[in-house]
Amino acid sequence: MAFSAGKSGRRRMKSDINMTPMIDVMLVLLIIFMVAAPLMTTGINLDLPKVGGKNLTGEDTSVNISVDKEGYYYIGKNEVPADQVVAKLKAILENNKELTVTISGDTDTGYGRVIGLMAILKEAGFDKVGLKTEPRPLGKK
Repeated sequence: MAFSAGKSGRRRMKSDINMTPMIDVMLVLLIIFMVAAPLMTTGINLDLPKVGGKNLTGEDTSVNISVDKEGYYYIGKNEVPADQVVAKLKAILENNKELTVTISGDTDTGYGRVIGLMAILKEAGFDKVGLKTEPRPLGKK
């Protein structure tokens, strides 16, 4: 405890808080989170097409199917054979009928593979099927 002498010569306790240790801890935590945040991203690494219009992320109310440039299908991070995509989606959507299906296709993926997947899902009875894109950079057309 720190004491200081007042005008009358009596000793008083100092009630100042030392902020330096707290600031040091906060800076260390900030650095840890800045380094760890990029490592916590999940999903398949895709190069999504860039288009204009409103960006729909579809993260909260949709199931994401990814098609990479080799033509493999993924639900979330799990690779799924083409003949099992519909069965897996029906099992997922059985619990929540309000979910939509979002297809993320790499720009190097063949057009026929992405649209073919969309057609298969429509034929299987999935009415809420959309395509995920990235917004076009400003100033480019």
